Amino acid sequence: MRFTSIASGSSGNSTYIGTERTHILVDVGVTMKAVNSGLEALELNLKDINGIFLTHEHIDHIRAVGTISRKYNTPIYGTLGTLREVMLNKTLGEFPHENLFPILPDQKVKIGDLEVLPFSIYHDAADPVGYRIETESSDSSAKTVKVAVATDMGHYDDYIASHLEDLDGMVIEANHDVAMLSSGPYPVSLKRRILSDHGHLSNANCGKLLDSVLSKHVKHVFLGHLSKENNLPDLALRTVRMEIDNTDSDNHAREIDITVAHRDRVSEIIDI
Repeated sequence: MRFTSIASGSSGNSTYIGTERTHILVDVGVTMKAVNSGLEALELNLKDINGIFLTHEHIDHIRAVGTISRKYNTPIYGTLGTLREVMLNKTLGEFPHENLFPILPDQKVKIGDLEVLPFSIYHDAADPVGYRIETESSDSSAKTVKVAVATDMGHYDDYIASHLEDLDGMVIEANHDVAMLSSGPYPVSLKRRILSDHGHLSNANCGKLLDSVLSKHVKHVFLGHLSKENNLPDLALRTVRMEIDNTDSDNHAREIDITVAHRDRVSEIIDI
């Protein structure tokens, strides 16, 4: 399995996950041109994509749905609440709604040799989800390879953590530094939304969640969906590592490959 972030941040998000046979995207919140540009680094293009899985309907996760659907007729998966909002979004233009396929949290979707499990998350959207994706290893080990995408979460609980356990890799949200957000230029109403239980995960809470689900299997962690105004890549990385090292667990940040996903270009391609 290969996975990488094509773009990650408040301005747009898209993650690639695939095998030799099957290729999917989680979210297409940047332009179609930007998605194709990212896929070029994987020696792929949108013609190769077997499905797009949407986490929720905010524009930084669905921006290219209309253009991709019109040109490639790619199957697009999302919860009923998400797809309803997508169909109502006039900025996406007209596109064939028969390309939309509803899914349910905690019910697996088989697409090629990938098994996709949506799980509910806490965000101010109609019916948001994260995704856990699994496939059988292509070597003789008979090992199951597992990755997940979990962003746009105001908070987490044992249910969410259980879907992030025993992974080989993940994209996990480290959206903001609380002090930067509190003293920053955003209006009070927006600050309250971000800090709410249905807003976004802070650097510190990202570190706490990560520490609770880490295992020896983890090959790589991308910190994703960083706010341009309320975070810094070095600050996010430092805070997450500090949270991991300051707990009573046996985890040590130096032993984990953690990087910040790039905002507007493809990140490191992880081959598991």
